[in-house]
Amino acid sequence: MKPHSYTSEGIVLGRKNYGEADRIVSVYSKNHGRISLMAKGIRRPKSRKRGHLEIFSFFNFQASVGHGIDLMTEADITDDFKEIRKSLPKISLAYYFMEVVGKITHENEKNQELFDLILSSLNKLKDETKLKKFRYEFIGKLLVLMGYWPDKKILTNPDKVLEEVIEKQISSVRVGKRVLK
Repeated sequence: MKPHSYTSEGIVLGRKNYGEADRIVSVYSKNHGRISLMAKGIRRPKSRKRGHLEIFSFFNFQASVGHGIDLMTEADITDDFKEIRKSLPKISLAYYFMEVVGKITHENEKNQELFDLILSSLNKLKDETKLKKFRYEFIGKLLVLMGYWPDKKILTNPDKVLEEVIEKQISSVRVGKRVLK
């Protein structure tokens, strides 16, 4: 059970606008797994948290427990991965990683190894050149880590296995296949 307020590190998986100035942010946090947080007033031009909550940003945050959805009270960017944001293929791959993690995980299921995999993959992506191979490696590691594929068994079609596991099609994979050569 979470205390009334808590802090953690997190990586933004996705976000949805809510109301006039608010946003619901899906975060994979180090201490709590995937959680949804309400960021009040984030879409206002003078919001201090505005730039901290871009997809695949790594940040520290503080939140208070709410009725249904927790409220983000503080956010401080640790790494916005600007090296990745300069390259369309790398941005596409980072968005793909976030979408896959968002669909394969459940709310409040903590997994420290998954958090480490996401963060290390984003850091490695900064300098990676073989993006298609890197995407397949990420899927393989993710499937093994989540218990959906045996360790050390060859994975010949990672996309097919992933879609069977999550029972949904990954929408960003179309863009990724066109951009990643």
